[in-house]
Amino acid sequence: MHPNPKHRSALALTLILTVSAFIGNLSRAQVLDNPQPTGLMRWLNPSTAPFIPIPEIDVDPNSGTTLGIIPTWLFSDERSQIRKIIAPDVIYNPNFGVGARARMYSYPSDDTQWSIDAGGKQHVESEFDLEYQTGRLRDTPWSYVASAVYDRSGTPRFYGVGNETFHSAETNYTLRQKYLQLQVGWNISHTLQLSYTLRARSVQVQPGTLAHIASIEDRYPAIRGLGVGHEILHRLSLTYDSRDDTTVPTRGTEVSLYGGIAAAAGIVNDSLYSVAGIDARRLWTPVPGNTIVAHLALRYMPGAITAPFWSLSTLGGDESLIGDAQPLRGFGSGRFHDRNSLSASVEYRKRVLTIAAMGTNINLEITPFFDVGEVFARARNAPLSKLHKVGGIGFRGIASPFVVGYVDIGYGSEGAAVFTGINYPF
Repeated sequence: MHPNPKHRSALALTLILTVSAFIGNLSRAQVLDNPQPTGLMRWLNPSTAPFIPIPEIDVDPNSGTTLGIIPTWLFSDERSQIRKIIAPDVIYNPNFGVGARARMYSYPSDDTQWSIDAGGKQHVESEFDLEYQTGRLRDTPWSYVASAVYDRSGTPRFYGVGNETFHSAETNYTLRQKYLQLQVGWNISHTLQLSYTLRARSVQVQPGTLAHIASIEDRYPAIRGLGVGHEILHRLSLTYDSRDDTTVPTRGTEVSLYGGIAAAAGIVNDSLYSVAGIDARRLWTPVPGNTIVAHLALRYMPGAITAPFWSLSTLGGDESLIGDAQPLRGFGSGRFHDRNSLSASVEYRKRVLTIAAMGTNINLEITPFFDVGEVFARARNAPLSKLHKVGGIGFRGIASPFVVGYVDIGYGSEGAAVFTGINYPF
């Protein structure tokens, strides 16, 4: 379980980029015949509607399918680049009932962006996520990223510790966490950064609420991390980054070496665990519109005797976070837990269509991908001995330079999994 929950209306944001583009093209054709649409057609035409009504279909192996509607406002600048998205929604999930969320994503400049996301459902789940970052271009001496998060989720799973845990050992728990995180980066040069991350986190693991799935305390009553826990993480990272863009890169290399220690009460000698690792990404664009991307992540926890299960290395899901969870897109988030992890992925991003609509340019991509990964207990164990393998295909909508929406469909040893989200998985 990584500490940064993805509060997103995932597929819906992809639909903002794709469906609205097609509607935009259709609407322009309609305007030629009917310059001033009225009635229902006024709401279906983005040039006259007060907002874009986007259907929401959010798919995830752990939370199931969430349906809803998103009234969406997109704001672009004179260069046809999206500068702000306002996208509240009303949703329904069969496990947690009716809910509503408010969202705003703001990109005031190429160097600065911020977002806010808040909402809740009838049962169990609620969320608040505020993030601000500046110095993204690394052209100034310092870069900063600050986050404040509260999240209560009823979907997390735990299958035990190890690389060969059985799907039949599945349990559910309710995760309530809140944390503040600050990352300060010293830009030694445009491509080289030394950064320090401080995260203060409170975690409460409560009984699960999903029907027909055992609660974690019934099957794993002795696992470390049940109940209330606190963690303060200090981490240093040295990063080389020659990519041409941080959100929509097409070429270059990013390599990050990191090491840190987490304490139960902010005291280093009261350590919960230590962690070290490497995260590397490489992009090639042999011809425009065709990008090959490779990713490798190795995470070690040399001192993890007292670490709670929610701080262990994990594989599963669709997102790569440097120093935290890694993807395996044929399995749900947190499918495999252990002290150490290895993850590798390669994907081919093929642009198939470019559309000018809604005041911006939309690129659509098809992306075959292949993931492998393994968790293991001891550093001396060969990390390539029992790799889990996943193959699949993804669909992406990109509104450069800030917005990427995706749908990834992966297939592994436990069947198919579908993920939707914003930003590239790695």
